[in-house]
Amino acid sequence: MQKEDFNEGLLGFLDASPTPFHATQNMAAMFTNAGFVELDEKESWQLEEDKRYFVKRNDSSIVAFTYPKGAKEYLMVGAHTDSPNLKLKPNAVIKEHGVVKFGVESYGGLLLNPWFDRDLSIAGKVTYKDAKGNIKSTLIDAQKPLAIIPSLAIHLDSNANKERSVNKQTDICPILTTNDDFEFDSFLRWQLHKKEILDVDEIYASELSFYDTQKASCVGLHDDFIASARLDNLLSCYVGMLSICSVEDDRAMLFIASDHEEVGSQSAQGAGGSFLENILHRIFEDYEEYVQMVRSSLMISADNAHAIHPNYPSKHDSKHAPYINAGVVLKINANQRYATSSETTAKFLEMANKVGAKTQQFVTRSDMGCGSTIGPITATRIGVDTIDIGIPTYAMHSIREVCGSDDAHTLYEILVGCKL
Repeated sequence: MQKEDFNEGLLGFLDASPTPFHATQNMAAMFTNAGFVELDEKESWQLEEDKRYFVKRNDSSIVAFTYPKGAKEYLMVGAHTDSPNLKLKPNAVIKEHGVVKFGVESYGGLLLNPWFDRDLSIAGKVTYKDAKGNIKSTLIDAQKPLAIIPSLAIHLDSNANKERSVNKQTDICPILTTNDDFEFDSFLRWQLHKKEILDVDEIYASELSFYDTQKASCVGLHDDFIASARLDNLLSCYVGMLSICSVEDDRAMLFIASDHEEVGSQSAQGAGGSFLENILHRIFEDYEEYVQMVRSSLMISADNAHAIHPNYPSKHDSKHAPYINAGVVLKINANQRYATSSETTAKFLEMANKVGAKTQQFVTRSDMGCGSTIGPITATRIGVDTIDIGIPTYAMHSIREVCGSDDAHTLYEILVGCKL
């Protein structure tokens, strides 16, 4: 696939995936169109050789895998579906000072200041009881700008350009309307009505998030960059999804996109849960074969990497400072915040060399903390040899992040271009 077509699809995927639920739904649709068969964890599986399958959990995590005859080792690619954002609290509506606003909770380690003065919409999952007494869930996406978090004018805060802290409880409540007749239940019913869901008896709960309505775009004199919300980590989800859809039937490949990485992965659908392990055991029912497969396989944990910021170069170790559009980044940490080892490095470099792809290395400054990924969590839980890699990115965890227009396509070429 040419880079231009690849990036066009990436922009569309980013715009269509404002929440982990929508990202998972879109990946499931892509797998179905590519001939994958959906499995249900609650049912018995009868896998057929040379077919492809996918499984969802909680509508926010997904695993897809090929099932070639005689497969004894898998190339696994892991990513995560969640991104830092503002989530609505259960009793969100606040009516005061002439407006209706929403109480929100920050999810993950998000940069708060960029959320001010943005056109925000709402999306997520709603669970309700229908007229027949059945409990159902559906996804909603208001799509249009519905709210905004206005900044405090500099006239009222003379230190705004010197120091401004953000209180997560009081300062970031999005305002919705001046009409104090607003009722949240009616709003949700309106969103369901737009989806032609008319038999709603009672709305029980919702998991909704705000998101920036500005579209993903190519930026730069020569379209050097891609700017978008949720590049961390929908960028890797898109690469993994497209890669497994593109490989030949004889390639043993598995792709997993897990929820809740940004808050530690400790959930049934997170990388710290049983999702991947359960599926691998059902693919390899014999324990000896399962262990042999795990110890022969490679997990590529794909999560964005910190590109050296041209205005803050001192925040990087100069010997390990990745550049935008200069290749995929291998992430290394002596304290096992990343799972990369010398052997997994050699395997990945061999894959990259076979397709002529450039790579870089990232090690955080020794006097700074280091984030982590699903890599060490998966390696610990499953016992699979793992490497942490990523696409170099600016403004990670901002409402709008920036990556290079070359790098994701490079990773796609590496994953599709060669076997283990």
